[in-house]
Amino acid sequence: MSSPEAQAILDRFDVSRESREKIEIYVKLLLTWQQRINLIGPATVGSVWQRHVCDSLQLLPLLPSGTTRIAELGSGAGIPGLMLAMTADLEAYLYESNGKKAAFLREAARLTGTRATIFNIRLESLAGKTGVPRVDCVVARALAPLPLLLDYAAPFLSQGSIGLFHKGQDVDAELTEATKYWRMDVLKHASKCDSRGVILEIREATRV
Repeated sequence: MSSPEAQAILDRFDVSRESREKIEIYVKLLLTWQQRINLIGPATVGSVWQRHVCDSLQLLPLLPSGTTRIAELGSGAGIPGLMLAMTADLEAYLYESNGKKAAFLREAARLTGTRATIFNIRLESLAGKTGVPRVDCVVARALAPLPLLLDYAAPFLSQGSIGLFHKGQDVDAELTEATKYWRMDVLKHASKCDSRGVILEIREATRV
């Protein structure tokens, strides 16, 4: 059984009993693998529920109505992509260049019964690529400055996906730089888990 802190976070986002069980399996696996490979920052291991689970679940109310498929860029430990998929019963396409992290994602998806396809490729290979899966939303967390992140996300955004990107205190500078190369509709949502964090919601992104 998870801690009172964990239960409070799951209650806060109205997570179902079945999804709670999946998240608990995922967190246990994450902490086991963390002893062998660096999936999350070592300093955040003791606060995994607040720093990682909460940070993922706060995207749930921001997903477009009727979302069934998402993509995550630089998936790492699957935060937030895999966790969103297991919580909201979505199909996830996870892009991760590190082979060991991709192996973790496959095992986590298997143990939690989550519909996920893992692509063990470098994001640079997506540039200008056609034929990527059509998804409702593309997500990324702590991956790259916004101009580069938009380059990575372009194959999905060009098909009508919205972007939900975790950003930190430099978000305004990143937006200023990105608008030199991109025209887009942007909404900033204050993070529910980190007073310095922001979730960028990006729609209608086209290159200038």
